[in-house]
Amino acid sequence: MSSHTSAPVAPAVTGYRDLLRITEFTGLYAGFALTGAATTLSGFALGTLVSRQTHSPFLTAVSMYGATFAAVLGALTLMSVADGRRPRRTLVVLHCLTLLGVAAQAIPGLPLAGRFGLLLVLGFFQSLGTGTRLGLLAEVVPDSAYAPARSLMNITSGGTAVVGFALGAALLRQLGPYQVFGLASVLTALGLVTVAATVREHSIRLTRRPGLRRTWTTNVALFSSPGQRVLLVNLWIPNGLVVGCEALFLSYAPDRAGTLLAAGSAGLLLGDLAVGRLLTAEQRRRSAFALRLLLAVPYLLFVLHPPTVVLTVAVFVASAGFAATLPLQEQLLALTPDPVRGQVQGVESAGRMTWQGLGAALAGGAAQYLAPAAVITVVAAVSLAVTVLSRPAVERARPAR
Repeated sequence: MSSHTSAPVAPAVTGYRDLLRITEFTGLYAGFALTGAATTLSGFALGTLVSRQTHSPFLTAVSMYGATFAAVLGALTLMSVADGRRPRRTLVVLHCLTLLGVAAQAIPGLPLAGRFGLLLVLGFFQSLGTGTRLGLLAEVVPDSAYAPARSLMNITSGGTAVVGFALGAALLRQLGPYQVFGLASVLTALGLVTVAATVREHSIRLTRRPGLRRTWTTNVALFSSPGQRVLLVNLWIPNGLVVGCEALFLSYAPDRAGTLLAAGSAGLLLGDLAVGRLLTAEQRRRSAFALRLLLAVPYLLFVLHPPTVVLTVAVFVASAGFAATLPLQEQLLALTPDPVRGQVQGVESAGRMTWQGLGAALAGGAAQYLAPAAVITVVAAVSLAVTVLSRPAVERARPAR
């Protein structure tokens, strides 16, 4: 039995405010928000530094988003640490390693090869930290509050990225990249202290030592399960392809890209808020397919080159479809045995991040040969096809009663 099922606060949790009354959740949430802000600031500072030194758009893009590719390394190798006997201690240690990596970026004169190496190491540790945090999340909140908890974290992630990039741009007008790295280190340290002070240990995990073999054993079982496999496909591919559409906004309309990106962020936040807070679990389950359709269909308009206002509304509406992630995550969690919840959620998160990077790379590569509007439309159509063709398998992916 999971320890969180007997928690006395469980019956009272009905919304975000109730969640924030749970000390452990508040600690996990605050640590997540502070670390996310630090990651955004650090990535923006590194991108600026690399751009100034190399004037290479490719290296600049890799410096800002390359950590997402390191996430898959964590999913394939040591993600089983997320389900170790002492997940709280594991999370604190990973926070410490992340702090050291962010602080090391503030060293003047560090060669670019060293900075890219640190970037990969940080992405690796952050992916393990995500799995551990999500495993703990499933213990500190009741099952009925899992979707609102993930919704609040998703909203915070999107909001932190928007605010972090805006703040990073403002700070870099007054400070140098090294000072911004220093600020990111302070935020990371605050996240570490918050988690260490608020989260208690949950020793209900695996009895065997985590490691490469344990990770591979769980991953093989995960991908051998038809239900879990089709849920991962739907969590990764349609989402990642639509991110590829967004990655072409600058190429499609440089003067309107900011407006379109802002509309996408607003739609994502509103969708997560509405689906996570206003709908019941059964309503979320029934709306999942419609939301996955909504994610891609509006992008089919790009081939028609409609006015900016139409595109802005289309992107806003489409981004609300990212909220389909919530019911799919609930469905995946229901199919996952308690002892490996952290690893499975970590694999899901790492895979989603990696597919977003792949979606952007695929769309960008195709746009070297085709018009951006055509690529956006084709990529959206492929996303739509994956959603429609996999619907019967998704509907069958239900836990045994």
